[in-house]
Amino acid sequence: MAGLSPLEAALSARAGPGPTERSSVAAQANRRRVLGLAASGLAAPWWVGCASPLSTAQAGATAAAAPTMAAPSPEPTAPAVPEAVAAPAAPTGGSTDTPPPLAREFRAAWVATVAHIDWPSRRGLSSAQQRAEMLDLLDKAQAIGLNAIVLQVRPAADAIYPSALEPWSEFLTGASGRAPDTPWDPLAEWVEQAHRRGLELHAWFNPYRARHSSATTPVAANHLAHTDPGIVRRYGELLWMDPGEPRAAQRMVDVVLDVVQRYDIDGVHIDDYFYPYPLKDAQGRDIPFPDEPSWQRAGAPAHRAAWRRAQVDQLIERLHAAIHVAKPWVRFGISPFGLPRPDRRPPGITGFSQYDQLHADVERWLSEGWLDYLAPQLYWPIAQPAQSFPVLLDAWLRDNPRGRHIWAGLFTSRIGDRQRPYTTQEVLDQIALVRERSAAQPLAAGHLHFSMAALAANRERIADRLREGPYAQPALPPATPWLAEPPPAAPEVTVTPQQPPGAARVDWRAPAGGPPWRWVVLQVRRQGRWEVLHLPRPGVDHHMLDPGAERAVLQAVGRTGMPGAATTLVQRSGTWSLAA
Repeated sequence: MAGLSPLEAALSARAGPGPTERSSVAAQANRRRVLGLAASGLAAPWWVGCASPLSTAQAGATAAAAPTMAAPSPEPTAPAVPEAVAAPAAPTGGSTDTPPPLAREFRAAWVATVAHIDWPSRRGLSSAQQRAEMLDLLDKAQAIGLNAIVLQVRPAADAIYPSALEPWSEFLTGASGRAPDTPWDPLAEWVEQAHRRGLELHAWFNPYRARHSSATTPVAANHLAHTDPGIVRRYGELLWMDPGEPRAAQRMVDVVLDVVQRYDIDGVHIDDYFYPYPLKDAQGRDIPFPDEPSWQRAGAPAHRAAWRRAQVDQLIERLHAAIHVAKPWVRFGISPFGLPRPDRRPPGITGFSQYDQLHADVERWLSEGWLDYLAPQLYWPIAQPAQSFPVLLDAWLRDNPRGRHIWAGLFTSRIGDRQRPYTTQEVLDQIALVRERSAAQPLAAGHLHFSMAALAANRERIADRLREGPYAQPALPPATPWLAEPPPAAPEVTVTPQQPPGAARVDWRAPAGGPPWRWVVLQVRRQGRWEVLHLPRPGVDHHMLDPGAERAVLQAVGRTGMPGAATTLVQRSGTWSLAA
């Protein structure tokens, strides 16, 4: 197992064989950070709510090996926006005895800790105040209709949780390495409280940044800038781990595996900061990243950009394998910059190339299947021809031969922005376009808001309009059936008659030894119409059925979103019993 850490080797042996805060594009104004994931499903008769992945033909042909910067092509025509943002179909369908399929859509928000973008909201808050803010954000996420939170846990080679590997984050406690004023584990509480509200919790890591430009205190003595300075480079106001240094990749793998093993997270999420966005000198020229030592040690490969991409590729491949060996049900998601590599762009699409500048070959990661979801940061309006939201969404959906989830990152925080404001309607229209695509391509069934602050503040009524419109009906995150966890067993149910006749209390529990549950879905029929409740686990273990209910179907949903066998209850003449 050459190249693996002792922890990775032990995990592999145990498991057997198998598997914004943008600093800048030029040191200034480019804060388009929207993380994303990608979701998909396979059409199989033993589960409900996912469809087949895109075929190789749908994904499009493979591009040439080297990108070329072509002259601008004719402007693309943006598809028409659907007239209204419809919610996933309300559960009124289905046969008399069979409820309709479960609605599926990934509805997430990023919670950025760096620079106090989302949480904690400012410096100097006590642990009690931070906990109160956390609970308020989670309550609002639940009330709006979200089903996932993507929480930044490693802003800059530091941690918002107790770690033996990296110091406490300045953005949590006010100084690098300073412990909270009252002992607590913020990540453990975020995970527990999110799950109690029926929200997934994805842990978001920055892979290489070692110090953010907004940091104000010296890095702690146990920060890797002191403990392993040979892998850290200064780049403008930033400190950056050199991706060409093997120990930098090892540190990222160790940190991620530490969190995966210690916390009940639903996903590992990384953002678009691979090699840093290039800074400019006084003449407007890109300042080279200072990786001369690692490049020379590698033999000074002639194609330096390709060598850099290979360093990032190796980290992505390694993370994907290590996460799934440690916990096969934990999804791995990446949120890259939103423009495809230049040789794979639709006509008329122009702009920054992450392939050439950040050395991120995202299209290769998709083609290799090294991730479970992609959340491209589509941070532009529908009507902006050179970076058209729907044109870019379609491009990513086409370039997906392994059938991974593609969930659009939305720049919701541009609502109310002084310089480049969005209207609320722009965000709603983008959701409508995503849903239009997902009707034919379920891999597109999802989106993420950057960031939670805009939703929590209800800027221009965005939270109200989401709750009243596209989120009016609940939805579960799409299932990820290629991950190695079987569906959960049917709930064990106890029915206790209540008054008046026909009322009953239903209690349920998971059979011993089966895969854990994330939700219990209860579908109840009244006068021929089905209603649905998504009940989080842990948290809710019973429900009161009123005399007007005729039929109830209970179904457990596991950690990968896979539903298990259903348990059906029927009321006959005021008495509830298990269906035959």
